[in-house]
Amino acid sequence: METTQLTSVEKSIIEAQVLEAIKTCFDPEIPVNIFELGLIYDIKVDDARNVAIKMTLTSPSCPAAQSLPPDVARKVKTVEGVAEVTVDVVWSPPWTPALMSEAAKLELGLS
Repeated sequence: METTQLTSVEKSIIEAQVLEAIKTCFDPEIPVNIFELGLIYDIKVDDARNVAIKMTLTSPSCPAAQSLPPDVARKVKTVEGVAEVTVDVVWSPPWTPALMSEAAKLELGLS
């Protein structure tokens, strides 16, 4: 099956919808979504509508390490038009509170 190339607008629309899906994922111990926590490092959509996500966790021993990446993949897979979803957990750069958005810092009383 031949893949037709997505326009930059089509990719942007899918990326925006993927981002909205990701914003429904929360670390179970922190009442802020994982995007605002700074755990999402990269989102790429290819011409076959596959989504590749690079994310991290607050620490390698994070209790949500087994549940959070599959939750992200499951929610992103519900976005209309998305084919496959790959979530890679990376540790570089390491997560620090400096990666959190101002909204997350305010929510957690850190700003």
